[in-house]
Amino acid sequence: MRILGIDPGYAIVGYGVVDYAKNRFSAVGFGAITTKAKTPFETRLADIYNDMLSIIDKYNPDELAIEKLYFNTNTTTAIDVAQARGVIVLAAHQRGLKISEYTPLQVKQAVTGYGRAEKHQVMEMIKSILSLKAVPKPDDTADALALAICHGHYSDSILRR
Repeated sequence: MRILGIDPGYAIVGYGVVDYAKNRFSAVGFGAITTKAKTPFETRLADIYNDMLSIIDKYNPDELAIEKLYFNTNTTTAIDVAQARGVIVLAAHQRGLKISEYTPLQVKQAVTGYGRAEKHQVMEMIKSILSLKAVPKPDDTADALALAICHGHYSDSILRR
């Protein structure tokens, strides 16, 4: 199964593509979609949408794993990220991908075995699981790979069936 993990945002959207077979993961590609702060917001959303379609077309994933949104302070940021997340989900839906959502706690649990793991622990596990020489940058990219790994674990779980 090929999984596209997405860490949603509107300035930076991290993406990571992994192949998962026989309980093993391998990185296929990863990076980030970036938009400039001074660009009109609707243009930023259009850029994210178009770049997502290009990524999906390039890597041809089977499924998409995306982070569930949670915000406790800045509602303006939450609304903007939710709008960006919406165009990402739309792009995936239009390309026929199955979409699954995961909380940060689920991602940490799946990647490290501990739901309250520190960020650096998650990053090191991503590097180890995918046999990478370095932790991918920016952090949003590494987070996207963690989401893809999380989905692989959950999709293979008896509990999910």
